[in-house]
Amino acid sequence: MKTLKKDLLSVNIYDTRIEMGEAAAKDIKACILSLLKTKDTINMIFAAAPSQNEVLYALATDKEIPWNRVNAFHMDEYIGLSADAPQGFGNFLREHIFGLADFKSVSYIDITATDAECECERYAELLSKNPTDIVVMGIGENGHIAFNDPPVADFNDKKVVKPVELDEICRNQQVNDGCFAKLDDVPKTAITLTVPTLFAGDHLFCIVPARTKAVAVRATLCNDINEKCPATILRRHKSAVLYLDGDSSSLL
Repeated sequence: MKTLKKDLLSVNIYDTRIEMGEAAAKDIKACILSLLKTKDTINMIFAAAPSQNEVLYALATDKEIPWNRVNAFHMDEYIGLSADAPQGFGNFLREHIFGLADFKSVSYIDITATDAECECERYAELLSKNPTDIVVMGIGENGHIAFNDPPVADFNDKKVVKPVELDEICRNQQVNDGCFAKLDDVPKTAITLTVPTLFAGDHLFCIVPARTKAVAVRATLCNDINEKCPATILRRHKSAVLYLDGDSSSLL
């Protein structure tokens, strides 16, 4: 493992994405157990993407984590897909962790909601009642966190959850990840937790493998901190760790 620090952000670099995912899961587990020494329950937000496969698998199969003391949330969801669409982020998380571990509760963003603003308000209220302890997240090819693409990201956003239009780089990533066959199949709108909502989590664990993320990783660590690369905000967080593999770190 190689380590570096950029502003407040700690960066851990591993040779392979399996090593990266397992190491991140180990650190997340340690954080969970530490928090539960002083809290009855904690609240966690999870990203849904193939980039999270290794860390989610390691967490879901760890029998020592008391998931029955954890309330789970997810950070974004498409608008307009069917309830059983495999591309739905809630469905992805149900398959990879929410349905595998015995959580105290799981709160889904409703993929079938016909009134996006109303659904944003409902989910925002849930989050306000359950302040976030841990965020398990990634970074998009355009530097987004959740679905806060550069055109819609706002470091001072007053909203907790909001509907957004997805930019073309973000939508193409969904094709590159194998989630959709072609660009026309990817929804153009989604619901996302805003940047301040994610940043408000006490502990952020950001897992970013693959060569397709190398440009975004370099921008995150080397560019000015602003909405042109939303992930740069991680460098201001008091407890954030970025996990990379040999591919995603190749341009550093």
